[in-house]
Amino acid sequence: MYSMRFPGEDISALTMQQLRGREGTRVRKYYRSQADRTGVPWNGRLYKAGDAFAAGDDLNRLLSAANAALYGICHAVIIGLGASPGLGFVHTGKATSFVLDIADLYKAEYTIPLAFDLAAQGLTEERDARLGLRDLIARDRLLSRIVTDVKNLLTPEGTDFDDPEANLLWDEHLGAVPGGTNYAAHADLSAHDMTDNHIAVIGPEINDTEATS
Repeated sequence: MYSMRFPGEDISALTMQQLRGREGTRVRKYYRSQADRTGVPWNGRLYKAGDAFAAGDDLNRLLSAANAALYGICHAVIIGLGASPGLGFVHTGKATSFVLDIADLYKAEYTIPLAFDLAAQGLTEERDARLGLRDLIARDRLLSRIVTDVKNLLTPEGTDFDDPEANLLWDEHLGAVPGGTNYAAHADLSAHDMTDNHIAVIGPEINDTEATS
C-alpha cells in the first residue's frame, strides 16, 4: 500500500514508523500545494468522527464529507469482492480498518483537490462534496480501479489458488461437498423423527369459510 503512494521509489528497507512519517510529510505537502493552487487558506486538518459538518471550517467539512463518501464506495467494493472490511494492514482496531486503508490510496488524487476546488468556488454544502466525488468517480471509472487494486493487494503476482470460485458446503464426513445442490432427496431423516424433545410450531386453525373467502 505504501509503495502505491510512492511509485518508483524503493521503500522496502523502511520500517513502519518511517513509512508513517514519510506518508504524513507527503500529505502535509500536498495540502499546502492545493492551498497554493486554489488560493484557499489551509490551517490544518480538523474533523469530528461520525459527523462531517460538526467541526472545522468549510474546507475541513468538505474534506470530511468527501472522505465519508469515498469510504462508502470503498466499503461497497470490499464487501462485493467478499473481502473483510475489518482486515486492516495500516489501520487497525476498527470494523472498517481495511476500508480506511483502501480509501487512503485515493484521497490525494480525489477528495483533497475536490474539497479545495469546491471551497474556492464557494460550494460548501455536504451535498456539493458528494456530487463532486460522484462525477469524478464516473469520469475516471474509479470503481473498476478500486476493484483491481483490492484484488492485486490481496492476491499479489505469483499467488495461486486451487479453486478461487469454489462453492462448497462443509460436511463432517467428507470434508466438503458441492454447493448449489438440493440434498433433500438423498438425506436420511429417519433419525430425526419428532419426539417429546422437539417443539412443534403450528399456525392458527382456519375453518372452511375463512379458507375460501
